[in-house]
Amino acid sequence: MHTAFPTPLAAPGPEEKRRIRVASVPAGHVYVRHCAPATAPDGVVRLADPRPNGAPSTSQRWWPPVMLDPAWVEENHEQFDIFHLHFGFDAQSPEALADLVAALRRHGKPLVYTVHDLRNPHQVDPSTHLAALNILIPAADRLITLTAGAATAIADRWSREATVLPHPHVVEPPRLSTPRAHHEGFRVGVHAKSLRANMALLPVVRVLAESVARLPQPAELSVNLHREVTDPAGPAHAPDVVAELQDMDRRGLLTLRVHDYFDDDQLWEYLQSLDVSVLPYRFGTHSGWLEACYDLGTSVIAPDCGFYAEQRPCLTYGHTQRRGLDEASLEEALAAAYRPRPFWRATPAERATERAHIASSHRALYDELVG
Repeated sequence: MHTAFPTPLAAPGPEEKRRIRVASVPAGHVYVRHCAPATAPDGVVRLADPRPNGAPSTSQRWWPPVMLDPAWVEENHEQFDIFHLHFGFDAQSPEALADLVAALRRHGKPLVYTVHDLRNPHQVDPSTHLAALNILIPAADRLITLTAGAATAIADRWSREATVLPHPHVVEPPRLSTPRAHHEGFRVGVHAKSLRANMALLPVVRVLAESVARLPQPAELSVNLHREVTDPAGPAHAPDVVAELQDMDRRGLLTLRVHDYFDDDQLWEYLQSLDVSVLPYRFGTHSGWLEACYDLGTSVIAPDCGFYAEQRPCLTYGHTQRRGLDEASLEEALAAAYRPRPFWRATPAERATERAHIASSHRALYDELVG
């Protein structure tokens, strides 16, 4: 069971809107920021993320979230009306999450949980995340998720109904409406970041390298890595992966770029330089990267694991942790990206309307909970 969009409650005038204080975990992430209206405030006040221990006063870092500590709830329960969890609980044991739920119950604070991930993309073994979901999903007073498929999976496993609300835009105006620069040829990109656990990079890149070489030229495959993957002292060091990519680069099969983390402007420029971005995931649920591409007009080839194809328009190929990579379907998806050159891009007006709806739906849900 799921509802596509809740009907917001009757909207009083701005002067009648009572303030609802939300302990949001986190508050500073772009997804959460864009769950608020872009224009006039709606009376929902999300508490600022407390700085984790050791973070400098100038830090914008929100992880690990301090609000997940039951002691924080005990000390601050008079400062919020609703506790809304999104993500950031990777390091919490089921027992710690149960203690958090118990602290919220003691003080009569409703729990809202937005189920972004049914599989944690950072954990190869699904049992750890599943144990957390087994605490959070039954305990939540309201559930939200991003796609109908995820809502159905929640209903099937936990017999809980989740409200479906789309992911808001990631890119900010005016970049949302910036025209794409013209370039010659056909550019395919794989950004491997720091080799997250859900990535099976080399099998995907090998197929893409052969497929791109067969396309009418000029066509280019670009593979990006964060510098820590090449650093022997780095936590993500992967010498075998780097060696093979460097060899393919020397042979002219791809262009390997190693760099530090992009800031937003660098990332948006990179994405708009591509015709298509390929996600090399073997498990997952939803994707902020896909949303950014949709904002910028870059086509995406996504795996058929998770619910990416429900989230935004994209091409798909077969790739799961259990079945592995379906090479033929990846070749077909790349050919489809090359031939018709599908172009999917949100308009600023569409994103503004969508964001207003997301914000009003959150406000309506909170109103129901605080009575």
